[in-house]
Amino acid sequence: MTTDLPFHLRGNYAPVNEEVTALDLQITGSLPAELSGHYLRNGANPKSGTSPHWFAGDGMIHGMRLREGKAEWYRNRWVQTRALNEPDAKMIGETGDVDRTIGVNNTHVVSHADRILALVESSFPCELSPELETLGVYDFDGKLNSAMTAHPKICPVTGEMHFFGYGFFEPFLTYHRVDASGALVQTEVIDVPGPTMIHDFSITETQVIFMDLPVIFDFDLAMQGGMPYRFDDDYGARVGVMERGAVNTQPTWFDVDPCYVFHPLNSFDTTNDAGEHEVVIDTARYPELWRQGSTNFKNDAQLHRWTLNLDTGAVSEAGLDDRQIEFPRVAEHLVGLPNRYGYVDSSFDDQNAIVKYDLEAGTAVGHDFGPDQIPGEAVFVAADDATAEDDGWLMTFVYNKSTDSSEFVVLDATDMTADPVASVALPQRVPFGFHGSWIPDKD
Repeated sequence: MTTDLPFHLRGNYAPVNEEVTALDLQITGSLPAELSGHYLRNGANPKSGTSPHWFAGDGMIHGMRLREGKAEWYRNRWVQTRALNEPDAKMIGETGDVDRTIGVNNTHVVSHADRILALVESSFPCELSPELETLGVYDFDGKLNSAMTAHPKICPVTGEMHFFGYGFFEPFLTYHRVDASGALVQTEVIDVPGPTMIHDFSITETQVIFMDLPVIFDFDLAMQGGMPYRFDDDYGARVGVMERGAVNTQPTWFDVDPCYVFHPLNSFDTTNDAGEHEVVIDTARYPELWRQGSTNFKNDAQLHRWTLNLDTGAVSEAGLDDRQIEFPRVAEHLVGLPNRYGYVDSSFDDQNAIVKYDLEAGTAVGHDFGPDQIPGEAVFVAADDATAEDDGWLMTFVYNKSTDSSEFVVLDATDMTADPVASVALPQRVPFGFHGSWIPDKD
């Protein structure tokens, strides 16, 4: 593959051309018998073989079906979006109207209320079957009136799903809440000054948290194709905190140092020594993003903490580590709750590692895959009989550049330096992608 191509079209960023189904895959080691369910991961895989930006390719789901210690199948399927099947369809019409049924749905795949949703932040979700068939666009029975972020948050206490949508035109930010049964029960317009790219957000047990940061939509860039966003020093940077369930209200905004955040690790409520209510937000923070254009991407995100005092309005900021990281994850049963551990991809500068942070001890330990094997985002799955927060497994796809092949790998999260618990050789390589989920079988 020629090196004249942009990075997202060569090496293991390049798309695969075939949809494959492979059954009864060979396992090295032993898959934990209690892991019964689906590991699904989304990513950009342009069917035409080309796209103007890594974020713009057609969505493809790569899936593993595990049951009773067996890897029953691997399969990969394009998300059958209108963008894929109707190449002349335009999301933004000549009159400025926006059709949210059109999108590439390439960023994340989540499950809530017995629905599997493939997500992209520009558009409505697409619903999938457990076998990765596309069932169609899903708009919460016609109630969704904005895009849906690729990063909804499911509260482990209430079962509610919280999400938002941002837009090029007003309203620039809209918050939504879905109850545990899957019904959209609340929609609130959030006032922000302009069309910023708000990729992700956070929740705590009592609050929702929005990051209004200075990467803004640029109409001139949009006319050129590619990613229509740029860093704007004049926009400002702030974090908004709003009580969950509050109606007809607005967040309380806290100014922070200019930066950009694609992904927070987690957020939670706490009380300081003075008895004041604080919100802690841990993120993968970039000092800036796309100042020289969206094709000039430098991954220099580092683990960073904001502590916001809801009683006094005070803000404190602290860097927690100086290594380059991305794709931070926390155990799903601790989303919005106090957590000790977090897991990140640190596959940068030839350090091909999944790193586990102990945020109480202030330490970090990584599983180093070596110079030829490159992991992606790791998803934590708790053991059924877990007695500690980190008692469980991490699962990810790993690319071997020396053999141009991929494996599905399971690590013991309590012993990051140990050999993998299990690895499964795959019938084709899995291109570097974005985000995934473990969807356990129902009891």
